[in-house]
Amino acid sequence: MRTFFIILFFTCLECLAQELPVTTQQQLENLGDETLEDDALLMQLAFYHMHPVNLNTATAEDLQPLRFLTDLQIATLIRYRSVFGKLLDIYELQAVPGFDLLTIKKLQPYVFVGVAVTAKESLLSRFSGGNQYALFRLSRVLEKAKGYNTSLNSYYPGDRNHLLFRYRYQYKTSLYYGVVADKDAGEQFFKGAQKAGFDFYSIHFFARNLGMIKALALGDYVINLGQGLTQWQSLGFGKSVEAMNIKRQSAVLLPYRSAGEFTFNRGAAATIRFNKFEATGFISYKKFSGNLATDSVDRFTSFGTSGYYRTENEVADRYKLSDLSFGGNLSYQNGYLKIGANAVMHQFSRPMQKSNEPYNYFAYTGKQAFNASIDYSYTYNNMHLFGEAAVDKNLATAFVQGALISLDPKVDVSILYRNISPKYSSLFGNAFTESTLPTNERGLYAGILIRPVYRWQLSAYADFYEAPFLKYRVNAASRGCDYLIQLSYLPNKKSEIYLRYRAENKPVNETGTRIAINFPVEKLRQNLRLHYVTQVNAAISLVGRTEIIWFDKKGREAEEGFLTYIETSYRAPYKIKGNIRLQYFETGGYNSRIYAYESDVLYSFSIPAFFDKGFRYYFMISYDLTKRLSLWLRIAQTLYRGKEVIGSGLDEIQGARRTEIKFQATYSF
Repeated sequence: MRTFFIILFFTCLECLAQELPVTTQQQLENLGDETLEDDALLMQLAFYHMHPVNLNTATAEDLQPLRFLTDLQIATLIRYRSVFGKLLDIYELQAVPGFDLLTIKKLQPYVFVGVAVTAKESLLSRFSGGNQYALFRLSRVLEKAKGYNTSLNSYYPGDRNHLLFRYRYQYKTSLYYGVVADKDAGEQFFKGAQKAGFDFYSIHFFARNLGMIKALALGDYVINLGQGLTQWQSLGFGKSVEAMNIKRQSAVLLPYRSAGEFTFNRGAAATIRFNKFEATGFISYKKFSGNLATDSVDRFTSFGTSGYYRTENEVADRYKLSDLSFGGNLSYQNGYLKIGANAVMHQFSRPMQKSNEPYNYFAYTGKQAFNASIDYSYTYNNMHLFGEAAVDKNLATAFVQGALISLDPKVDVSILYRNISPKYSSLFGNAFTESTLPTNERGLYAGILIRPVYRWQLSAYADFYEAPFLKYRVNAASRGCDYLIQLSYLPNKKSEIYLRYRAENKPVNETGTRIAINFPVEKLRQNLRLHYVTQVNAAISLVGRTEIIWFDKKGREAEEGFLTYIETSYRAPYKIKGNIRLQYFETGGYNSRIYAYESDVLYSFSIPAFFDKGFRYYFMISYDLTKRLSLWLRIAQTLYRGKEVIGSGLDEIQGARRTEIKFQATYSF
């Protein structure tokens, strides 16, 4: 750890500004999943970067997709415009309660302040005046994994290439249509089990504002209801430095344009608007994969969400199940009050029955799943209240209640309470909870955002939660807590620095003891991070980070480690752009792993978990070959110290090096 102080010094000297705001990168890091394939947020932000929103005319529905503003901030901005008129400059936002320089910096690439322009829009112009492109992406790990050895009993019959093709057409936010095709590494291509070529195809058509029809979706789409207790299929952030971002906010109906193979609907849906009411109805039928079990009952034990169909066992489970689902939402809005009723039903082709473990005692079982709820939101002066109450088919209950309050122009607070029965099941929910799914949890979250002086911001939260019943790897009722505090400073409009400390005390079954019965023991994980970003000039930006971690510091499984990197990017006005990162990490093992967001080719990102000891570097370059054709190349390599094998199972690689290469081409029409 003595090396840390030397590296910290150099980190502060050399530090890259990514395309995404720093806080959004942190939110993605907290998801802790480098295989996340939901790139809808990146596509949405890229669109707004090319077609920024006019803050003088933007509605709440225009601003919510940016994901940077809370409903309280949006309501405050609209109220400010109604009282003082149109904004004259974007920095006038500092006069709007709840806005500061950090917020303005996040918004600036995606908004502008201008004169309202009304243009006539015909149905024909929607199909002829939009933007369209075709994208092809190839990625590959250069080192040959064990699974590509055909002499084994179980192996990957396909090549090592991961292929993605996408065609998309978009006219403003009124019309979308396109197709996505994806093939994972190890899967066959136009032969064997994949005679149709790609293993996954997705088609979507989505239109807005067709008279009374507010939204119409055909093909693949997502449904987001309430606060995620019943169903939420879009990306949902959890606890992060965005202490006020605790509310699920999205349109009920959205097109599905990503390559993930599970979390979406396939069929038709529509939202109809009449006066102050909106009604959304949907019907979906799709095949999906699951872990099949045939004993006394023909059933499946879990969903197959990975999307990998390489080995015989994986192919045998491919799309052997089906889900017929339908439901909808009815909402009423009057000013700042909104009330909604939600319901969704799923009918599976086979019953689901999980393994016979004690923690699965209350787990969902059967062929039919049903959830219904009532949700609301209300803004009054400087306070925004929201909540949802839900039941499942067995009338088990779940409840979420939150509040966003502006106590002072310099102080905002957030509070969220959840009480979700161990008997409650929501197979496709995604609420603001500690657990992945909303079940078996009670908790109280409190966050605060303080802007003490100009250019400074303090963000903090504390979350106390408990599980009344057993959980996976927790063989008793348990309690935990999570704290975060971050101090951010903007020396000028082009730089940002933050210092963050996070501590999470979570119970996990004790292992490695001679006691026959495992019992939960509190494991404390602490992180300290320093991060710095600066824009040197119009073309060059720098970023640097150093992070230390302590896991179970005084316990039997004590581990510690750190990660540090420097990165620089070059954004020339014409044709060529690129960036390079150099990184060193050293941890005691997997328990002390550290996640770090990495920039990637257009519409892509990665969040690897780093543990053990090693170096990592990557460089990426993009080149506009013509006005329509752009090329990307990214090469990333991790060099481990003292390891002879990387990975496990069929993904095992002999040696201490792993090299990833990615190529992408986009052609705009």
